Amino acid sequence: MPDYATYKSIFAGIPMPYAFIDLDMLDRNIRDIAKAAGNKKIRIASKSIRSVDVLRRIMRSDDVYEGVMCYTAKEAAFLAHEGFQDLLLGYPTWDAQGVLPLIDLIGEGHVITFMVDSIAHVEQLERLAKRRGVRVPVCLDIDMSANYPGLRFGVWRSPLDGWDSVRPVAERIQASPWVRLDGIMGYEAQIAGVGDRVPGQALKNAIVRYLKRRSVKDVASRREEVVSRLRELGLPLRFVNAGGTGSLASSRTEKAVTEMTAGSGFYSPLLFDNYRSFRYMPAAGFAVEIVRKPRRDIVTCLGGGYTASGAADGTKLPRPYLPAGLSLFPLEGAGEVQTPLLIGKKAEMPDLNIGDPVFFRHAKAGELCERFNCLYAISDGSIVGEYATYRGVGENFL
Repeated sequence: MPDYATYKSIFAGIPMPYAFIDLDMLDRNIRDIAKAAGNKKIRIASKSIRSVDVLRRIMRSDDVYEGVMCYTAKEAAFLAHEGFQDLLLGYPTWDAQGVLPLIDLIGEGHVITFMVDSIAHVEQLERLAKRRGVRVPVCLDIDMSANYPGLRFGVWRSPLDGWDSVRPVAERIQASPWVRLDGIMGYEAQIAGVGDRVPGQALKNAIVRYLKRRSVKDVASRREEVVSRLRELGLPLRFVNAGGTGSLASSRTEKAVTEMTAGSGFYSPLLFDNYRSFRYMPAAGFAVEIVRKPRRDIVTCLGGGYTASGAADGTKLPRPYLPAGLSLFPLEGAGEVQTPLLIGKKAEMPDLNIGDPVFFRHAKAGELCERFNCLYAISDGSIVGEYATYRGVGENFL
C-alpha cells in the first residue's frame, strides 16, 4: 500500500488539483476481476472508467475482457471511432440525432447493440433503422430488483420484470424486419451495488446480507426462465449479460449467463470499502492543496468538493485518504472552493504545511474523470504517463 511521503514525492511539482491512477494497483485489480469472472467474459462498463487509455489497458490485459457497455449514444459513437468493438448501450436512447449515427456505423460493420425495455423503444428504432435501410440489434433490459411487502430491494430500471412483461416486447421484435434480438441484460443492483459491511450499521448489514442471499436465487430463476422462453420462441441470444463488480461471485454461477459487467472495481472507490465478499485496491484518487491552517488541528484545502451521484448523503462525499487521520467536518463536508479537515488527536502524520497535498478518494469511480483533463499514471514510484479522460479530449456525454 502507498504512503503519504511516497505519493507526495512522486507528484512533487505537479500543480494541484490533479487526479491520478496507480497502475500497479489498477493492474492488480484487472487480474483479480479477471480471476473472479470464472469461465465468463467481462464487458467493461465505460461509465466507471471514462478514459480511453484506461479502457485500452484493461482490454489488452486479458482475453476475458470482451466488449464495452456504454452509457450514451454519443459515447458509443466516440468509442467506435476509437476502434472499440462490441458496444452495448447500457440504457435506452431515443433521440434520432444520437441513434442515426450509430445505425450508420452498424451499416458499416460495427457491432453496436441498442437497449430496449418497451414496444415504444422497439418502434422508434424500427422507424430510424428503416430510414437508413439497416437492420439493428437490440438487447432486452430485464429488471432484476426484488419486491417484498413494503420494500423495493433494488433500483427502478426496466418495466420488464418477468416473462409475462417480456413476451409482448420480444414478439414485437420478432415480427419486425428492421430490429433483431441480440441479447438480454439483467442488472441485479441490490446485489452488485449495495454494501453489506458499512461501519456502524451492524443490524442493517445483517439484513442486507439476508436479502442478498434471497435475491441471488430469485435473480437466477427469473433470468433462466426468460432465456428459456425466448429460445422456445425461436429467438437465439448472442449474449446474456448480468451483474456488476459487486455481484461477480453470484452471477458467474448462473448457467444462462455468458458475460458479466464490471467497471467500478478497476478504480475501487470509497463505496467499495463496504463489501464483505471482496476487496480491490484503491487505484484512483485526486490531490488538493492545503492553503490555510485556521487552527493547529485544522488544515483547509482549496477545492475538493467532487461529490458523487445518487441519494444526497454523506456516503457520496470524497474522503481524505493520505495522510491518514484527517476527516471532514460534518457541517461543511467537501466544498467547491474549500474543504476544511480536522486532524485527529491520535493521528500519526508529518507536520502539514501550506502548499502540501492531501490525497482523496472519490465515493464512486468514473465520475472523478469529469473534473480532470488527465489521470497522472504512476508505477513503481514515478509518473510514467498521462492518461487522458473524456473531458481531456473534449468530450462531454452527460
